Amino acid sequence: MSHGTERQRDAERTRAELLAEATRAFAESGYSGTRVDEIAERTRTTKRMIYYYFGSKEGLYLAVLEAAYRGIRDAERELEVGALSPVEAVRRIAEITFDHHLAHSDFIRLVAVENIHHGRFIRQIPSIREANQPALGLLEEVLERGREQGVFAAGIEPLEVHLLISSYCVFQVANQHTFGYIFGVEFEEPQRRERLRRMIGDVVVAWLSAPRTAG
Repeated sequence: MSHGTERQRDAERTRAELLAEATRAFAESGYSGTRVDEIAERTRTTKRMIYYYFGSKEGLYLAVLEAAYRGIRDAERELEVGALSPVEAVRRIAEITFDHHLAHSDFIRLVAVENIHHGRFIRQIPSIREANQPALGLLEEVLERGREQGVFAAGIEPLEVHLLISSYCVFQVANQHTFGYIFGVEFEEPQRRERLRRMIGDVVVAWLSAPRTAG
């Protein structure tokens, strides 16, 4: 291995470590409450080094946001739903979203932080918008197959399905502490978690399969 290649890999590793720690910091304290000095201390590096890789605190936060959204889209791209029936395919999409959100609670907190800022920062990352389009394309393909086979009703848009799945899955993370305390529910209990995982698939399939009345 050449020294140039080794340096490049070291740089990539350093950048990834900074990004991972910054993700945790911004998820914990929000944009305003996070200090670059704190991230430098956590990673045993320097503020100057962070600015070298990301330019500024805002540049670091934008990189964190972009990486967080890329995670769920990468998980969706790995799905092999072409050989599945439309019903099983849409259920799989719902379940992979459920699994991802539970495994990446920082992503949910970052989304909440960005909404507190009224989407101020995400508007500076056009690539996020482009990267999210395949998610709707995947749903459209599955819905179209379902309509052709007569198992899904017409008139439901991919964005509506995506909204339903996302809302349910985000709630499992964002509201688990308040909802859990108020109603005495342990969201992390394995049997309950598996039941809730199956439930989102049941809900989406039932909604898509339900007959529609005129008007």
